[in-house]
Amino acid sequence: MGTRERRYRSNESDRYLASLFNEALSTLSQRAKNEGIALAAVGGYGRAELSPGSDLDIVILHNDSFSDDELSTFVNTLLYPLWDSKSVDHSVRTRAQTRDAAHDDLKVALGLLDIRLVSGDADLVAAVQHDSIDSWRKDSRKRLPELRRSLDERHERAGELAYLLEPDLKEARGGLRDINALRAIKLSGAFDVPLEKISWAESTLANIREALHETTQKNRDRLLFQEQDRVARHLDYADADLLMSDVARAARSVDYLLNTTWHKIEFKGKDGLGRILRKPRTTSIARGISVANQEVIIDSQVEIADDAVLGLRAAAKAAQLGMPLSLDSCERLATVLKEGKAQLPSPWPREARENLVALIGAGAAMIDVFEALDQEEIIFSWIPEWSSVRSLPQRNALHRHTVDRHMVETAVRAAALTRNVHRPDLLLVGALFHDIGKGSEEDHSERGARLIAPLATRFGFPHEDVETLKILVQHHLLLSATATRRDLDDPATIASILAVIPDLETLELLHALSIADGEATGRAAWSEWKASLVEELVNKVRKAMSGSTVALQPDITDEQRQIAQSGILRVNLEARGLDYSIEIISPDKPGLLSIVAGVLNLARLDVRSARTKSHGPSAVMKWIVTPDPHAPAITAEKLHRDIEDALRNSNDIEERINARTEAYAQLPTIPVPPPIVESIRDAATDATVFEVRSHDRPALLFRIGAAVAQSQVDIRSAIVTTLGAEAIDTLYVTEISGGALSDERAREVRERLASMLK
Repeated sequence: MGTRERRYRSNESDRYLASLFNEALSTLSQRAKNEGIALAAVGGYGRAELSPGSDLDIVILHNDSFSDDELSTFVNTLLYPLWDSKSVDHSVRTRAQTRDAAHDDLKVALGLLDIRLVSGDADLVAAVQHDSIDSWRKDSRKRLPELRRSLDERHERAGELAYLLEPDLKEARGGLRDINALRAIKLSGAFDVPLEKISWAESTLANIREALHETTQKNRDRLLFQEQDRVARHLDYADADLLMSDVARAARSVDYLLNTTWHKIEFKGKDGLGRILRKPRTTSIARGISVANQEVIIDSQVEIADDAVLGLRAAAKAAQLGMPLSLDSCERLATVLKEGKAQLPSPWPREARENLVALIGAGAAMIDVFEALDQEEIIFSWIPEWSSVRSLPQRNALHRHTVDRHMVETAVRAAALTRNVHRPDLLLVGALFHDIGKGSEEDHSERGARLIAPLATRFGFPHEDVETLKILVQHHLLLSATATRRDLDDPATIASILAVIPDLETLELLHALSIADGEATGRAAWSEWKASLVEELVNKVRKAMSGSTVALQPDITDEQRQIAQSGILRVNLEARGLDYSIEIISPDKPGLLSIVAGVLNLARLDVRSARTKSHGPSAVMKWIVTPDPHAPAITAEKLHRDIEDALRNSNDIEERINARTEAYAQLPTIPVPPPIVESIRDAATDATVFEVRSHDRPALLFRIGAAVAQSQVDIRSAIVTTLGAEAIDTLYVTEISGGALSDERAREVRERLASMLK
């Protein structure tokens, strides 16, 4: 079964139709050399791709030299023998009428792109073929948008082939009609579509459609659930799951190529405003990475093999900007990885882990980027475990997606909940891998907990974080199952959760994961009723737990205390791979955090983490920073001078930072959850703790510090952490004269911070 059989079927139909055509010629007065009339195949029959139930799409062409009666008699004579045995879709037109019909009807125009002679006047068919292709190319600027609209409408009706339980192999998104659309795009000359990328997908879908026709004896393209086992046996699959896995893989390949093709057509040689450019504008956004033609590219002069993190960095930047990752860049990266080069070490460096988290945390924008990494098989070089769940079907009415796509969708939902937790990185990684244990007879939660441990260790997470991820994966169904099956007023119910969940931080992570998993599964598995029960359970468990999620103030060494007492400025710099560790002991003053953060920003150093604590007349600071691609050489002496100057006069820092951040404003942004600002009275340290959870952005810490300084309060200590693209800043704040803030003063600071983050 395959192309040979479909071609044989088409050839048999050709012979039969040719014989009927020759018989029908006897009804015409003009018969010399079959001139002036012809029979042609179009559409799928024109491509010689006849499945058992396919229609015979034909057009009878003539030169308008026959009377209406002659033509009617000829057509009836030709078609009459077919009515009972074949399904025929036919039209009768002159060359001019065919031109007009193609102009008015996109479906006709597409069908004519595959026109071929069956019998009769070959010159007439050749002329119509020339007209059709020539018109398609000349009118491509009008026809391609029309084609895209028709595809969008069809996709809306038929859904996504890769994720439907009972998909339409022809009409659904990623199906056989989309392959024909890609052929039409290539024929237009607008873009050279690499159809070889989907040759396996086309063959697979066509073979399954043919088997469906043969096993059901019906001209139907929807693969119903009850027919999948029969079709699988017919094609020698071990079971229907493997069949549907191939359907999903094929559809995703087609959809990926279609999406990248539309993007190329829309932005090729244009800037963001649609203006035609002789040379595309290129904007550098990270080391080795730029934006051009509204997509993220790996710079052509960069040697990918020399930078193992480059691919993850590019993927994270693309997702965070809401842009696709260039197909050319993906192919370059895939080639290097398949050659065994640019392999990430184990454990991954911090930059690689943070870029993975930033990619996952981009929400819906990560889907297309992750799909590109999957289609080019890049993801398997980084995460080999992903291959076991790739396109793994879930033939379960509760699930809408394959296992891998469900996990991606769960991560998308989790990205909207990152403000609800103190470890967004663990939430996002837990969401992406919560079902990694599926695909065997073993309980998937138990197996998943075993698989996530070495995976998270390879990502570079410390032991305590690995243990938390194991809990999230093993017990991702715990809250939902307990809330709907147990008495929430029974102390034993609460005790059962306390026996598994060790602390408040893990509880909030598991709660967010339960919500994300439920929403990604669908309404059949998650409802307002279930969400309310889970929230009630979590609230009861929280009340029974002790502890806090507030970050503790940092410790300082005896040596740092001694230097801090002297009240002099000291700056130490230590290179750590691509990052720098900077120790700053500085005379304390209102706004110091903002001043130092501003100096680092102007030096083009991105803050990854910071720990600060006041001691005597000074503040002790520890910063971890990453230089951006255009950062000048960094030295302790230069930083010392810049900080010293800023301490004397910081008036122009904000103006210079605003000028620098204007460049970032030109780049697109993805939708992110609103920031959260909370305040807590910390009786143990006689301070008020402010927690700011926000999406990271240029000069964020500078603006937070400035807002606090403008409130005429003092930052006693600060803990700043950037996790992927999320920033969590904890500030221990007192009045200038000492002591915690009153409720009114705390509200003022909260509102100022919230206003600054808008």
